[in-house]
Amino acid sequence: MCDSCGCSQPDDAVTISRPGTNEEKPAEGRVIQVQEDILGKNNHLAQHNREHLEKKRILALNLLSSPGSGKTTLLEETIKHLKDAVHMAVIEGDQQTLNDAERIESTGVDVVQVNTGAGCHLDADMIHHAIHEIEPKEDSILFIENVGNLVCPAMFDLGEAMKVVIISVTEGEDKPIKYPYMFREADLCVITKTDLLPYLDFDLEQCKKYATSVKPDLEFFEVSAKDGNGLDDWCSWVVESHKKAFQ
Repeated sequence: MCDSCGCSQPDDAVTISRPGTNEEKPAEGRVIQVQEDILGKNNHLAQHNREHLEKKRILALNLLSSPGSGKTTLLEETIKHLKDAVHMAVIEGDQQTLNDAERIESTGVDVVQVNTGAGCHLDADMIHHAIHEIEPKEDSILFIENVGNLVCPAMFDLGEAMKVVIISVTEGEDKPIKYPYMFREADLCVITKTDLLPYLDFDLEQCKKYATSVKPDLEFFEVSAKDGNGLDDWCSWVVESHKKAFQ
């Protein structure tokens, strides 16, 4: 799908197996291509972004999830809760449309949309240009809402301070072991749409067990943007993280 990150290329960890057996066969006839140059350039730009943000005391949080997890709704409610406490800005990432940027704009914070076209993730160069377009205020929080995808965004450092992976209870609780690289890279996991738990066959504790099997020290927040449950704790974490980053 994405030529820039190489996700269309197979790697040597690919196996083919049948349910109910322990047999795994490596996929045959594959060409392995090294993506080191692509990631090396990105990491150099990401470090430039990080230094720029840290100099201005801007905490950047990279929000990552599959499509439809509720990232934008969570972001809207977070902004409403924190707009009198701290300056905020948002970079929105999607393949097409200004829909999410328009939703965020209605909250009153500065926002810029990055449309990636056929690309399935944001990269450090996109963030570099977006930062200079939006010019976040000093001593503020910058939210980066990445393209909905639990694969490629895990590979790309944007210069953020932390990665926050978001999973909704409308998804399977085994997402963390299906997409382990994303959860391994995350600093925090927010479980959203918890108001729907009574109506779904979703095992919350099992989801956490799967996630901590991938990253033992991963922290969690359980949040419903609809009824507000857990939102205060999540927002307090955001503010405290900003304070701790620049003590």
